[in-house]
Parts: sequence; structure tokens; C-alpha cells
Amino acid sequence: MVPRRFDAPERQGLTSVTEVRRIDFGLKASSQRTRAVVHAAIGNGSGPRVSSNATTSKNFRSLARRRLPGPIFHYIDGAADDEVTYRRNTEAYERCDLVPNVLAGVEGIDMSTTVMGQKLAMPLFWPPTALQRLFHHDGERAVAKAAEKFGTMFGILSLGTIGIEEIGTTISTPKLFQVSFVSHPSWAANYFTHKKFELPQLKDYVKEGSNISVSVGDYFSTMLDQSMNWQDAADVRKKWGKQFCLKGIMSVAKRAVDIGATGIMVSNHGARQLDGSRSPFDQLAEIVDAVGDRIDVICDGGVARGTHVLKALSLGAGGRLYLYALAAAGQAGVELGNLHAEIERDMKLMGCRTVDQLSRDNLRFR
Repeated sequence: MVPRRFDAPERQGLTSVTEVRRIDFGLKASSQRTRAVVHAAIGNGSGPRVSSNATTSKNFRSLARRRLPGPIFHYIDGAADDEVTYRRNTEAYERCDLVPNVLAGVEGIDMSTTVMGQKLAMPLFWPPTALQRLFHHDGERAVAKAAEKFGTMFGILSLGTIGIEEIGTTISTPKLFQVSFVSHPSWAANYFTHKKFELPQLKDYVKEGSNISVSVGDYFSTMLDQSMNWQDAADVRKKWGKQFCLKGIMSVAKRAVDIGATGIMVSNHGARQLDGSRSPFDQLAEIVDAVGDRIDVICDGGVARGTHVLKALSLGAGGRLYLYALAAAGQAGVELGNLHAEIERDMKLMGCRTVDQLSRDNLRFR
């Protein structure tokens, strides 16, 4: 479901963002520090019980693979071409070491931060992903409830399977609305001001769980305008007039500042597009050095451990993981993810009481 008016996301308690190459409406924090973004999901507690020993991304992936039909699992799990970039997204973190600081008095930890003007209890949030009810019958409801429990942000997509009106009235945690694949500014305005639409390429296929990749691909190809440019993004930002974040920025970040964006997501879209491209973490320092003092920077991609979050924060930043968890066990799976506990534990081991104490002094690259 889409907003009835152009300002509907804010009226429903949602903050909005925009993505480049396609355009999304998303959010980012209003500090120089980049926020590590993690894709984590699992349906509702009505799914199978999940042992606390199973709460790693590898175990969730294995559980999801057993539960889902092949085409649906591979929609979560797949990436472009030889999947070189898909592997690189996480491997990039392993080439960076953390340097701890001892005797720092860390009995109390505050991991809160501010993202696009929204106060979050932890420096990571559940970003928008499409078609979540393919993976568990509760879909976005389960992810939103998990985000609410941990006091962090939840994102919903134009290709979401739960209406934003429902999320806006039932979930109190900060929200992000992402509009993907905007062709032109006039299309964006039309999208926000008219009746909701269906997914005609999907409705006859999704319920059987067959031909998912072809159906989704057809829809994306229909919406994508390859002529979109920076002026188009500037026009959409002007029409929107509120918090505006561009997703997919891996270079020329100063252009985002020039058009008045308030945030950017350093992202390669989960390695689904250009195989052989750079990982977000590898590119993060360059982006932060260029614009980190003027715009919010979010790191999106490859995060699988709490230590990955700390490394991204240390570089100056404000994944698919949660979809595996959603498919494995619903809301219980999202909540069982170890990331919150790992961040708290690892901040203590690093000798940091707040996320602001993390810096590049904590890091050594091999």
C-alpha cells in the first residue's frame, strides 16, 4: 500500500529516504558518524522454536534453506553473476582488526545514536526489503515488532507486503519509507498522490511459490528508467522537502550534498547489481572523508557480526541477515539474533562506553 498523499509517510510516523540509480526514500542519522545497517528478519513466534545456539547468520541461512522453496530461498540468497562482490561484502571486514583499550571502566554501555533526527537505542537498524511475506506469513509485521522491542528503526518498501498505514498506527519505533525505482519526479508525485496499486506481474505467481525470480525481475525492469540522473534526484528531493537519503552512493558523494540530501547509504545493493564492484566497507573511509562532516553516512551491506558494526562505526559510519532469520523462525528469529548482545559485549571489550568513543585509532588494516 502507498501513501494517499505526498506527505503521507510523515503523517503515519514514517521518515523517508531516496536511493540513486533507482530512487528510494530512506533515512539517516544527523551526525558525522556512519551507521552500520543490517538486514535481519524472521517471521513471528508462531514459527518453529530456534535454539539460542542457532542465532548466527550461517545457521539462520541453513534453517531458511530448509524451510523455503528453492526459488524463494534463492531470491534472498542470490547475487549478480559469479557473486564475487557478495562474498567480498563480508570478507572486507575480516581484513580489518580491532585494537582494544583496557582498564576503561565500562560497566555501563550506551549504544544509542541519532539517525536522520531519530533517536535509536542501538547503532543499527532493519532496512527496507521487498516481498517479506514470501519468507514468513507475518513478514514486515514480525520485523517491525522486533525493531520496536530493541528501540531501533524499521524500514518498509514500496514493494512491501504490509501497508504503511498499518505499520504507522501499530508500531511506535522510528520508521523509514523507501520508494524504489522512481523513473521521473512526476512519477514520484503521481505515486504518492493516487490510489495504491497491485503487482500484476507477481500476483498470479507468488502464491504458488514458482517463477519468483522472473516475476520480480520483470517488475523491476518495467519500473527502472536508465536515463535517470542527478537533476532528477534533485527534483524529487525538492518536491519531497523533508529528510532525504540517497542509497547506492559509492562515489561522487559531494553531489548528494550539492542537491540537498540529508543522508547517503554507501551500498552496492546487496551485490545484486554490478559483480566485481567495491564493498561498502572498503569504500566507507573515502566517502566519510569527503562528506562526513556535512551529511549523514550509512554503511549498508555485509554486516554479520557485532564486531562488523563496531568497525564501520570506527571508520565514521552511522544485509540479508534478517531475511534468513525471518524465514527460519519469524519474529523470534529476528529477536534471537546476537547482534545487540554482541555490540554491547564488544564495546566493553573495546573499552568504549558510547559509540562516539569509537574511532579509526581502534583499527588496523592488514
